[in-house]
Amino acid sequence: MSNARGNPTRRLSVATGFFVAMVCISIVGLSAWRELGSRAADLKNAEVETSNLARSLTQYADDTFELADNFLMSTVSRLEMDGGSFAAIARLRKVLESRRPGLGRIRGLFVYDSTGRWLATTEEVDIGGLNNGDRDYFRFHRESSDRGTHLGDPVKSRSGGQWIVTASRRFDNADGSFAGVVLATVDVAHFSQFFGKFDIGPNGSVSMLSRSGVMLARMPEDESYIGRDMSGTALIKDLPARPRESVYYFRSPLDGRERLSSYMVSTRYPLVLLATKAKDDVLAGWRQEATSRMIFVTGLASVIGTIGLFLVRQLAQRQRMVAALRAQEADFRLLAEESSDMVMRVGLDERIVYVSPSCSRVLGWDATSLRGTSALGGVNAADLGQVERAVADLKRGAIEETKIVYRTQHREKKEIWLETALRATRSPETGEIDGVVAISRDMTEHKVLEQKLAALATTDSLTGLANRRQFDERLQEEWARATRDGTPLSLLMIDLDHFKRFNDHYGHQSGDGALRALAAILVSEALRPADLPARYGGEEFVMLLPKTDLQGCQRVGDRVRSGLHELSLPHAQNTPPRIMTASVGAATAWPGAAGTDSAKFVEAADQAMYAAKEAGRDRLVLAGQVIRWPRDGAHSVPSAR
Repeated sequence: MSNARGNPTRRLSVATGFFVAMVCISIVGLSAWRELGSRAADLKNAEVETSNLARSLTQYADDTFELADNFLMSTVSRLEMDGGSFAAIARLRKVLESRRPGLGRIRGLFVYDSTGRWLATTEEVDIGGLNNGDRDYFRFHRESSDRGTHLGDPVKSRSGGQWIVTASRRFDNADGSFAGVVLATVDVAHFSQFFGKFDIGPNGSVSMLSRSGVMLARMPEDESYIGRDMSGTALIKDLPARPRESVYYFRSPLDGRERLSSYMVSTRYPLVLLATKAKDDVLAGWRQEATSRMIFVTGLASVIGTIGLFLVRQLAQRQRMVAALRAQEADFRLLAEESSDMVMRVGLDERIVYVSPSCSRVLGWDATSLRGTSALGGVNAADLGQVERAVADLKRGAIEETKIVYRTQHREKKEIWLETALRATRSPETGEIDGVVAISRDMTEHKVLEQKLAALATTDSLTGLANRRQFDERLQEEWARATRDGTPLSLLMIDLDHFKRFNDHYGHQSGDGALRALAAILVSEALRPADLPARYGGEEFVMLLPKTDLQGCQRVGDRVRSGLHELSLPHAQNTPPRIMTASVGAATAWPGAAGTDSAKFVEAADQAMYAAKEAGRDRLVLAGQVIRWPRDGAHSVPSAR
C-alpha cells in the first residue's frame, strides 16, 4: 500500500482499474435502470391506449342509446298525440314498418299496451298472442311514473332469441294514467362485434356494464358472461367514490388474469365502459427485448473490462511520453499567452485542446469555457464549408499551412470576422500529424468598412435601390444566364412624367419623396430574388425581370403604373390627371437570337419609354410597337409571371 502511495504511475494505474470497474458496473446498472424505465413506459403507453379506447367505447355506447332514445321519444309523442284507437295503431304500424330500413344500430322497436300486449313492432313476426307484461322493464314503467328512458338488464329476445339490451319509455293516456311501453332493443352481439374491431391483445377484453354492475356486453363474446352480476367487484362497489374515468390494475374475477384497465362512466346513461389488457401481453415484447439488451450490455461490459486491463498496462509508458511533452507545452504556452492574437491548439477530433487568454478579448469567452469544445462550433454556416475543407486538408497532410477569413459567433457582439492562420502540428515521437495550431485576429472593423464601401459603390443613396453600375453588371450576368438556359429576359424603363415641373413647383424635398415612393413600388413588385429594380439616372428607373416573357413584363409594368395612381401624389403641372404618373417602356429579349445584344435590349426599352411620352405619357409601350424587335411569341415557354 505504501508503494502505491509513493509511486504516481502506480496510483494512476490503480485509479484507472477502479474507474474501469465502476464504468462496467455503471453500464450494467444504468441499463437495468433503463429497462425498468422502458417497462414503466410500456405500461404508461398501454394506460393511454386503454383510456382512449374507453372514451371511444363510451362515446359509441352513448350515441347508440341516444339514437334509440330519439326513436323512443318520437314514438311516444305520436302515441300520446294520436291515442290508442284502432286506426291510430294501424297508422303506427305502417310508420314502424317504414322505419325498419333506417334503424341502423337499433335491432327493433316495439309498442306494448298497458297489459303488455304487443301493439306494433318493426320485427317481421306475428304479434298475435304475444305479451311482455312479465318483463322487468315493463313492470318498472307500470309501477313508476318516471317518463325518462330506462336501460334494462340484458334479456333473451322473444322475437329473435338473441341477447338484447333494452331501452324503454312509458306513454300515458290523456288523463296521465299508464297506457303502455315503447321499447327499443340493441343486440348484445352488435356491441361485441364493434368492440372486436379494436386491438387489445390476445388476452384483452372490453366490457359494458350497467352502473349497478350487470354485464351488458363483452368482448371476447361469451354468452355465459351476459347478465352476470359484477356488483361485488371492487370497481362497482367503490364506483360512487371513484372519478368518472381512471386507470386501475386488478385481477379479473372472470378469468383470473392480472389486468391493466381503464374505465369510464357515461354522463348520459347509467353505463360503465371498461377496456382492459392483460399485463403479461403488455410486457411480453419488453421482456423479450430487455433480455436481449441485457445480454448484450453484460457482454459489452466484459469487453470494456478486458480492454481496461490492457489500458492500465499502457499507462506507465504513456506517463513517460507525457513528461517529455510537458516541456514543449510549457514553451508553447509562454509564447501563446503573451500574444495579443488568439492562439488555439486543435486536436484531430477538431476540439480545442488549448486556447490562449486573449480569447476573452477576441471572442468574449474565457479559456475555460472554450477548452474541450468544437473549434468549428461557432463558425457561420455560410463559411463552415471552407473552414472544414482547410482543416481537413491540414489533417491529411495535403497542405502544411493556410490562411482563411470567416465569420464566427461572439459572446456579446453576435458575430465577428476572423482572419486565421492555420498550421498542422506533428507528434515528436511518430512524426504523424496530431492536430492544428490556429492564430486568429479580429478583422470585423476591416470587413465592415469593406462592405460599406461595396454598398456605396453599387447602391443609390437616395432610394436604396441598385445604382446604374450594379444594374449594368447584373444585366450582363442575366444576359449570359438567359443565353445558356434559353429563357426570356425582360426590361422595364420607367420615367416620372414632368418631373422637372414637379421639382420646380413643389421643391426638391418633395421631388426626392416622389422618387422614393416610386422606388418603394418597384421593390414591392420585385417578387423574386432575381428581379432587380434600379435607379438608372435622375427620374429614370429600370426593372430587370429574368425568366419573364412579354406578357409577364407588361403585367408588371401595368402594376407599377397602377401603384403610382393609387398613391395619388398631387402634381398640378401634370395635366390632365394632376397626380404623379409615369411613362413605361417594355422590352423582352431572347438572348442568343440573331441581331440582339444587351445594349440593343436597353435601347429598345428606352425607345419604347420615349414613345410612351410622345404618345401622351402615363402609359406603357412595348418595344415591338415602335421599332423592329423580335416578338416574344416566337418562342413558347411558361410565363414566369
